[in-house]
Amino acid sequence: MKRWFVTGTDTEIGKTYVASALISLLVGKGYRVAGMKPVASGCVKTKSGLRNDDALRLIAASNVELPYDVVNPFCFEPAIAPHIAAREAAQVIDIQRISELAHSIEADYLVIEGVGGWCVPLGEASMLAELATATADEVIIVVGMRLGCINHALLTAAQVKKDGLSLKGWIANHVDPDMLVQSENLVTLQALMPCPLLGVLPWSKVPGQCPDLKMPSTYIYKNE
Repeated sequence: MKRWFVTGTDTEIGKTYVASALISLLVGKGYRVAGMKPVASGCVKTKSGLRNDDALRLIAASNVELPYDVVNPFCFEPAIAPHIAAREAAQVIDIQRISELAHSIEADYLVIEGVGGWCVPLGEASMLAELATATADEVIIVVGMRLGCINHALLTAAQVKKDGLSLKGWIANHVDPDMLVQSENLVTLQALMPCPLLGVLPWSKVPGQCPDLKMPSTYIYKNE
């Protein structure tokens, strides 16, 4: 099974948007695909317990049925930094437990969505990189195309490599429809990023709408 960890150049940059699209693409190719959102803050109380919208979107896109607690084992109600949310809930984000859950899933692909950007603490002595290392084989970076994206993308890629993880590639997500010289920034990033461009997603007027990822499939599969 291949395991991809989806991270981003910032929070609210479209990780769920991209992760859902990747899952849908792979499902359309005939693969058995599961999604995980191991840590989530900003959850709502339901009759079944706390639920996170991002995790529910991954579940909806997947064709491997999993209990919610496997997809999102650590969920917190306030929409704040996860390590602070965990502390307020008197919980410890257990990376070993998450790793065991991830490795127990039977599928062709597992798409794991991170939380926030790459350099996010999960506890007093743990960072998001440890979670990625424990659950995934390769990292995909979602680059939010807006002013400052070149710096953010290069810093994220450099830190992922410094943390010892392999980069599958990056996906450009146009989060700002008014961004000037978008194509020029894209060309610059293609030249400077230390991993291939997997695809480009357009800006969507419909929040959360799963985009068509036909174009990136040629990149994703050419080296498989």
